[in-house]
Amino acid sequence: MKDRILPLEGVRNFRDFGGYASRHGGHVKQGRLFRSGHYAEATHGDLQQIRQKRIAVQADLRRPDERERQPGKWSAPMTITHDGGREHEAPHHQFLTKVEADAEKAEAWMTDYYRVAPFKAHHKELFSTWFSHLAELKDDEAGLVNCAAGKDRTGILCALTHHVLGVAQDDIHADYILTNEAVDVDGRLGEIATMFNAHIGKNYEPEVFRPFIGVRLPYLETAMGTIIGEVGSLDTYLTETLGVTPAQQDTIREKLLEG
Repeated sequence: MKDRILPLEGVRNFRDFGGYASRHGGHVKQGRLFRSGHYAEATHGDLQQIRQKRIAVQADLRRPDERERQPGKWSAPMTITHDGGREHEAPHHQFLTKVEADAEKAEAWMTDYYRVAPFKAHHKELFSTWFSHLAELKDDEAGLVNCAAGKDRTGILCALTHHVLGVAQDDIHADYILTNEAVDVDGRLGEIATMFNAHIGKNYEPEVFRPFIGVRLPYLETAMGTIIGEVGSLDTYLTETLGVTPAQQDTIREKLLEG
């Protein structure tokens, strides 16, 4: 699992999410699917490594206000964005400043976010467009999903991509949880808490910030469980909510599975 992580200097959580076995036979090709955080702080060395990945399609899931505050130093030839969902300030900043937060409330806030995220209108359009372009990838091209931290919105879309490719649930979960290692949550939590507290004028304990820099399996389970509860299955969500046709899914599998 560690071999998936590319330890870049200014880009958090960059990793390959291929290589897993598929129930359709064989496994997902490596070097064709990547995920990460934003590119506003990418170094020259980072950019050199990223350009070697042949990434032709990028789904940048960030809101327009996020893209404006932290413009990326790199983007793929086809970069999918959406102008919906604009916020005056990041929702988690609003939560941390307007509510007297503790670790339990922070966990609940993040769980609630995963409950609504799959059905936000701009997310549905972004997700749908990602699958459309994924079906059009050439044999020597790769795709990438990113958001601000590469863990929540990105985590949901990568899990859905894995589902289309027939990746087992245990592997989907393992790939999702790998964020905690990729960003060294335990090692950086104290530093991040100090930075956040200084920014928002609070004195919260470090555990309050854990949901905002790492992931927990119940978050993803909440998103998937909500999808199933709302529309009946992940397959129905893909075909009816996102409009990803069975033919498109077959094409994606043909392009991205081998062995």
